[in-house]
Amino acid sequence: MPDLNALFAGVRFVVVGGTATSLYMPQRMTQDVDILVAATDVQEAEGALAKAGATPEGPLNIDNPLQLKGSTWKLTDGSYVDVLWSARPWVKEALAGPNLDSAGLPIVSLPHLVLMKLASSRGVDLGDLSRMLGGADEDSLHQVRAVVRKYLPDAMEDLESLIELGRLEFQG
Repeated sequence: MPDLNALFAGVRFVVVGGTATSLYMPQRMTQDVDILVAATDVQEAEGALAKAGATPEGPLNIDNPLQLKGSTWKLTDGSYVDVLWSARPWVKEALAGPNLDSAGLPIVSLPHLVLMKLASSRGVDLGDLSRMLGGADEDSLHQVRAVVRKYLPDAMEDLESLIELGRLEFQG
C-alpha cells in the first residue's frame, strides 16, 4: 500500500472502514482501504489516484441513509482503495476531527465511524461495532450517542444494544 498522505496530498480525507477500526479495537484483516472525502473533493481524490497509475474498477453500490456514494480503484501494487463521499453535513464533521494512527494517517473519529457502520448494517460492521463500543470509555460513548442521535436517531436502540453486547464481551 502506498503512502496515502503523499498520494492524497492536498486532499482532505480520513481513513474509514476496516482499516480505521484498528485504532479502536484489535486489528482485523481487510482487503482494501476506504477513505472518505467531501463530495467537492471527489474529482481531486480520483485524479490523484489516476495520476499514481491506479485504475478505476467501478462504482460502489451503497444503499444507506447517510447518502454515501463511492468508487473502487486498483493501485499499481494490486491493492485497492475505495473512495467514499457524501454531500451531507456529517461528512464535514467527520473530516474536521480525525485521529492520527502510528503512521500519521488521518483516521475518522469513533463517533463518525460508528455512524457509518450503523448505517451499513453489514454483519462484519455489527461485529466491529460491538468490539469498538465495548472497549470505549464513557466520554467516547457520550460523543458516539450525540452523533448517532443527530444523524440516525432511529438507530439509538440498536446502538445501546451493541454497547451492551460489547461490554459483555469485554467483561467475559
